[in-house]
Amino acid sequence: MLADLTLYHILLANLVVLAGACLQGVAGYGIGVLAAPLLFLISPAFVPAPLILNATVLTVLMLVRNRTSLQLRQVRFAIGGGLVGAALAGLTLLLLSPRGFQLIFGMLILAAVALSVAGIKPRLNLRNSVIAGAASTYMGTITAVGGPPIAMIYQNEKGPLVRANMSAFFLSASVLSLVTLIASGYLGAAELRLFAATVPGVFLGFWLSAGLVRRLPFEALRPIILGIAGVAGLMALVRGLISLNGG
Repeated sequence: MLADLTLYHILLANLVVLAGACLQGVAGYGIGVLAAPLLFLISPAFVPAPLILNATVLTVLMLVRNRTSLQLRQVRFAIGGGLVGAALAGLTLLLLSPRGFQLIFGMLILAAVALSVAGIKPRLNLRNSVIAGAASTYMGTITAVGGPPIAMIYQNEKGPLVRANMSAFFLSASVLSLVTLIASGYLGAAELRLFAATVPGVFLGFWLSAGLVRRLPFEALRPIILGIAGVAGLMALVRGLISLNGG
């Protein structure tokens, strides 16, 4: 699959990662929702491991930027739930064939979009944090889209707190996801090369977000972002169904 990638694919992937990193730098999450389905359409090789590695770099940068707003006691329960989510994701990946992966990828992308538009507003408490942490890590490990479940419980909180606490959660969830992907054979030398080729998009997107954090109307862009993710997720699902039927 890597042999089929050209410089055009790499440049296009960097542009997608740049847009996702800029979005997450402004809103606290979004690199997965925006970038994962589009990267999958460029080439399934870009997800989940290369994008999760990029997201890990981004969350470290964001934690440094928003460290004064971090409330670790509040986010620790979500991190605990992430342990359960990572274990379930590892079991799922071990049971999936490559064609089955394409199918579940598309399904989970659409589920993430559905959660984002559902209008559900759970309280930020211990139980909901554990559930959201487990769901986010499960979805994030398989698709690199773990933002919507955890974002639901932070939707009524203030910007700096959201960016700091969600970055702390995403960092721990990314580590759990990467360990799971290594154990299940989804992270190796090829994925590391793709990460190295696309990480410049992370740094440029993060840099751009600093000037846009108070200017970019995230709520106005939200329907567009979710629309893009929904269409791309549907296309990924169709690709998975075609691949499955073709086998």
